[in-house]
Order: sequence, then C-alpha cells, then structure tokens
Amino acid sequence: MKIVTDQQAVSVVKSGDRVFFQGAAMTPNLLIDQLCERYQELNDVKIIQIHTDGPAKYMQEPYSDSFSLTSCFVGGNVRKGVNSNKGDYIPIFLSEIHQLFCRDILPLDVAFIQVSPPDKHGFCSLGVSVDITIPAIQKAKIVVALVNPQVPRTHGDGIIHINRIDYGVHVDQPIHQAIFGAPTEVENQIGEHVANLVEDGATLQMGIGNIPNAVLANLTNHKRLGIHTEMFSDGLLDLVEQGIVTGEEKFLKTNKIVTTFAIGSQRLYDFVDDNPSVHFKEAAYTNDTSLIKLNPKVTAINSAIEIDFTGQVCADTIGPYQYSGVGGQMDFIRGASLSKGGKPIIAMPSTTKKGVSKIVPHLNYGAGVTTTRAHMHYVATEYGVVDLFGKSLKQRAKVLISIAHPDHQQDLEEQMIKRFNL
Repeated sequence: MKIVTDQQAVSVVKSGDRVFFQGAAMTPNLLIDQLCERYQELNDVKIIQIHTDGPAKYMQEPYSDSFSLTSCFVGGNVRKGVNSNKGDYIPIFLSEIHQLFCRDILPLDVAFIQVSPPDKHGFCSLGVSVDITIPAIQKAKIVVALVNPQVPRTHGDGIIHINRIDYGVHVDQPIHQAIFGAPTEVENQIGEHVANLVEDGATLQMGIGNIPNAVLANLTNHKRLGIHTEMFSDGLLDLVEQGIVTGEEKFLKTNKIVTTFAIGSQRLYDFVDDNPSVHFKEAAYTNDTSLIKLNPKVTAINSAIEIDFTGQVCADTIGPYQYSGVGGQMDFIRGASLSKGGKPIIAMPSTTKKGVSKIVPHLNYGAGVTTTRAHMHYVATEYGVVDLFGKSLKQRAKVLISIAHPDHQQDLEEQMIKRFNL
C-alpha cells in the first residue's frame, strides 16, 4: 500500500472507468468528493454501489454530467438521480450482487473503500460494511482506501492485507452514524404483535428503523435468541447485554451474531470493535437461503410499502418510482419459510403518514413485486397479525382487511366483493 494524498489517490480514475464505492457507515466520502472535483476533466465514469451515506455529489449538478450511477439499492441521497437520466437501478437480491463482479458482468476498474489501520501483521479491517466489498476488492484493478483509526476492527470475513490495497489515504474522522427517535404508538403496537410471534430459541433477522427496534424492545422476556441477519443497529444491544441474545441454539456459528453490515451510534461501533462474538460476513453468506434455513425458528421481520389482496408485497417502489431496492427481503423470507419452525413476517403500519391504506386491492400501477404471493406467510399491522400461508385468494383478502385501518375496511370489503365476484 502506497500512502498518498486524496488528490493523488483519485487521479487513478480515468474517463470510462467503472468505480465501486463501499457503502453505509463505511462510505469513503473524502475520496468520493475529491473525485467529483475532477468532473471537468472526466467523462462517462460509471459508479456502482449499493447504499451509501453522505451527499453523493456525483448525482448533483454540475458533477453529474461526468458521472453516471448504476445502483443495486437506492437510498435517499441518490433517489432523485436514479429516477432521472443520471442514474439507474439493477433489481437484484443482495445475495447475488457479488456475481456481477465475480462473473465480470460489471468489470471493475477501481474500488474506493475505507479500512482500519493495519495491525502488526499488516491486516486491515473493512469495519462495519463487509457486504459486497470483498468481491469488489478481489476484482477491481486498483483499490484505493481511506485508512482511518476510527473504523472498528471487526471479526469475520472483512480482513484484508495491505498488499491488496494499492493506495492509502490517512484520515482520522468518525464514520457515519444513524440515530433513531422513539417508536410511535403505532410502531409499538406492531412491535408487540410481532414479538408475540417470536419463540424462545429463535434466530432473528431484522432490518433498520423504528419497527424492528420496537420488536426488539418487546423481547425482554425471551430466552436464548440468536442473530443471523443482513444488518443490525442499536436496538439489539440491550438484549445482548441482558443475556437474552446468546445464539446457543443456532446451527450456523453457534453463540455468534452474524451480519453483513451495521449502522448506528458510537455505542454500536464500540460494541462490535474487536468483538469475537460478532462475525461480519459477505452478503453471499449471510443472505444465502440454503444457509439461512439451517438455523432453527428463523424469524425474518421485514416491511412493505403496500400489500395487495392476494399477498403480493411491494417494498421497493412507489408506483413506478424506484424508492429503495429488493435488498435481502426475499433471501430471508424464503430462508425463514424453509427453516424448521421459521416465521417470515411482513410488518408495517396499516396506513401511510397521509392516511392512505397500505393494504390495497391491487398494487399501484408500475409497482414492483418484491416478495411474491406464494412466499407470503405472516402480515402484521397495529391491528393484529394474520397468516396467509395455505389460504386462498378470497381468504387472504378477508383476513388482510381484518388488520387494515378501520377507516378503510368498508371500502376494501366493497373492492373485494367486486374483484372476486362475491
């Protein structure tokens, strides 16, 4: 690894190159911003990423004239660009993104990453975002890293030797944090309903946000829970400290918390730093359905933008507008359904913030189906939980209406009668 300035580091990018950005809390924004400053001398630089944090200047004028984004997940910082002529989205399971690099479907010229300083043996840590970064490093012609002492040294797959890094830039700054407010009354009600589905000894997968945190807050009387998840945040820490999360009944990596990335507060980063009980694995491992199903009672908790009468779940678009991404929802919904005693759960408020029902007769025009109706089991709102598995289309409509907001139930019943000729 050759130590250089940030300006020297980004000079390796040429017009026409495809550049990978590590994401989430580990987004190397100093390198990204410095690259954007070269916009007048570059053209047709292709960016590939999942979710990044920070301003994403490459999607803003005037920089966006020189850069184009193809993203495998859509966050708020690039959402406008992806839905314009400046960017695009690849519908793909998180478990399969590595194949885009490994099979040279999307050959990589440069990878921008962020790592901890090397230990005495010359090994750096990828910190709290391993996900698809390892295959990107393996396939990129040039690897450029921010070397930051504030990056937690995590255990698992995310260890690379300095010989694999071509250029390093020293920085000393906090990595991205995500702080969440207290769950609302509705979110707490959903959390209670979902927590009642969780059995002692279950292996949990949960996302980020107030509903997963509300579920976790209602698990204080549970025992022997395990974690095999795509990501986690601060909501898990209290359960670990209280001895509720032990992982002792897991089949894979017994007693270990398994994840591919994490984002939260400094408390979270202090917890995972040099903690051998937490294993950060590649997404190709954490999200592999054939591995997920080996754990007992896998309880996968995911969310949705809307669900139609038949059980089709849209979780990544608002109509044709690309809002987020397929991510790992299907990986874990299927893994949980194949796990012995597993429970795949979609948990969501019954209405949007504007009061529009999220249980609908038909998905909105242009909406993507994230999880198919054949994969659906449990659906939870603040009004209760229903199980769609084994139910016919008409039966599904009836039980879904029973957990819709009361203000919408009469209209939904009328729509059900019309749709199914009842």
